[in-house]
Amino acid sequence: MDIRLIRIDDRLIHGQVATTWSKSTGISRIIVVSDEVARNPLQKVLLTQAAPPEVKSHVVSIAKLNDIAQHPLMDGVKVMLLFTDPKDVMRVYQNGLDFDSVNIGGMKYTEGKQMVTHFVSVDQEDIEAFKYLDDRGIDLEIRKVPGDRSQKMMDVLRKGDFL
Repeated sequence: MDIRLIRIDDRLIHGQVATTWSKSTGISRIIVVSDEVARNPLQKVLLTQAAPPEVKSHVVSIAKLNDIAQHPLMDGVKVMLLFTDPKDVMRVYQNGLDFDSVNIGGMKYTEGKQMVTHFVSVDQEDIEAFKYLDDRGIDLEIRKVPGDRSQKMMDVLRKGDFL
C-alpha cells in the first residue's frame, strides 16, 4: 500500500477530499479508518458513494486496516487514509503502520473541546495523541486544502498554551 496522505477530518469524504486532495495526491483509493463508522451500515454506504467515480472508497475498522495494509492486492495502490480523530491515528501507528506525516483538516468543536484554529478543536485526549505522534517524529500539519499555507500542529498548540 502506497500511503499518499493520512488525513484527520471528522467530515470524512466530502467535496475537498473528493476533489482537491484526491487529485493532488494521485490516489486511486480512499480508506476511511474508524471502528465507529465501520459499525454503521448506513454511514458506510453514504461514504462509499461520496468518492469521485475514479476513486474507490472503503470503510474499515482499525484492526482491519492492518490486514489490508499487508495484503498483496494492495501493493502499489495509492491510498488516502481518512480518520475522524488523532486517537485512531495513534492506535494505527501503535499497531505497526509506518508513516511520517498527518494532515489535520478539520476537527469540529463539541462540548469539552477548545478551538485551536477556526476549523480545529481539541480536547486533552486529542492533545495527548498529537504529543505521542510528535514524539515519534511524525510531522503534524494543519491544512484544509493543498493550496493553503501549512501550520505545524505542535506550534499552534504551544502558541495557544495548550501544552
